[in-house]
Amino acid sequence: MKKVLLSFALILWALTAVGANKRDSLLIIKADWKVTTTPEGLTHKQAHIKGLFNSVQSINLIEIPRSAKMKVGIAGDEGMKRTSQQATEKGALAAINGTYYNMVTGNSVCFYKINDQVLDTTTNGEFKSRVNGAIREVKGNIEIIDWNKEIEANYKKNKGTVLASGPIMVDNGRISDWSKCDKKFIETRHPRSAIFTKKNGTIVFLTVDGRSEGNAAGMSIPELAYLAKILGAEDAINLDGGGSTTLWLKGAPENGVLNYPSDNKRFDHKGERSVSNIFYVK
Repeated sequence: MKKVLLSFALILWALTAVGANKRDSLLIIKADWKVTTTPEGLTHKQAHIKGLFNSVQSINLIEIPRSAKMKVGIAGDEGMKRTSQQATEKGALAAINGTYYNMVTGNSVCFYKINDQVLDTTTNGEFKSRVNGAIREVKGNIEIIDWNKEIEANYKKNKGTVLASGPIMVDNGRISDWSKCDKKFIETRHPRSAIFTKKNGTIVFLTVDGRSEGNAAGMSIPELAYLAKILGAEDAINLDGGGSTTLWLKGAPENGVLNYPSDNKRFDHKGERSVSNIFYVK
């Protein structure tokens, strides 16, 4: 495991980002990032940053470079299972929890379509509070797309998989507008999960821990969007968070769980919650 600092050029770029805060930018960029690269070409980065957004933050991410020629998939609709379990069953190299779901029935409460089969649709409550985006996967490649009731009602593409979520946080390099989303959800700090893409085609799975006083405060959506932007996001979307937030890597200690899932109310790697769906790398 090695420690790295991002380049000075990236520091200068970050400080010019829209809405950038000089102190927070420098804390992110100059953090003591611990970096591990797998034989397959995945990169895990982890940092524990004191003072970021006037709080303590625990951040983990996995980078999937285009050059690695790996595929991203979406799995679910088999009842609620832990992210690590679903990833292992898929023979995955890495995984992150997916979108919002009904914790009683186990099904997604967001649009979920595999080729020509619609498995779930987005509830009115999700549209009203936070769902304005989706991730579309075709042949292992993904894109983050806009989503709303009209798009969902008229969506006719029969190739690939689509899973709605939200809100979109960064769109074409710009921080998004969340004025139509639920204010409490946007502003309250929680553990968070997200996926973002960079201009060079790199896909990033990102988690931020929370609900652990003194260890991890969690982030609001504006804070998470800012973090993703500083880390190079061109497009970014929020996933289900809270107790669902889990980042997993095959072969890593603690059953592969990299972050500190909060469902057991302890700051360890054993608090995974069973979820409806995941994104995985294979």
